[in-house]
Amino acid sequence: MPEERSRLVYSTDGTGGAGTGRVRPPASKAPASKSPARAASKQPPAAVPDDGFVRIKREKKGRGGKTVTTITGLPGGPGDLDAMLKTLKQLCGAGGTIEGTTLEIQGDHRARVQAKLEALGHRVKLSGG
Repeated sequence: MPEERSRLVYSTDGTGGAGTGRVRPPASKAPASKSPARAASKQPPAAVPDDGFVRIKREKKGRGGKTVTTITGLPGGPGDLDAMLKTLKQLCGAGGTIEGTTLEIQGDHRARVQAKLEALGHRVKLSGG
């Protein structure tokens, strides 16, 4: 093969770069920078509207295909959210966690959670298919 078509893949003799056995990228190729579209997709999620509604949503995105019921817009502090999460987990017979001010319950339990929150006097909106 001609020398210009061959490319060194690995070398232990130090010719690849600083004696590490690694190959330096060709000088003609500059590392690709992040595209503006990709950088824009890393924005933080939109804030939860404070309109007095508790929103119950079913989510699967970014969870390896697992379904999670998320509850946002609940009033109260961290202690109140802990107590509400415990109640809802017992009602649904599932695990769950708190992420910020969002309650997450494993599985699709929107109907049960909606009935319980309405019985407690909250205004509820369902979303997420």
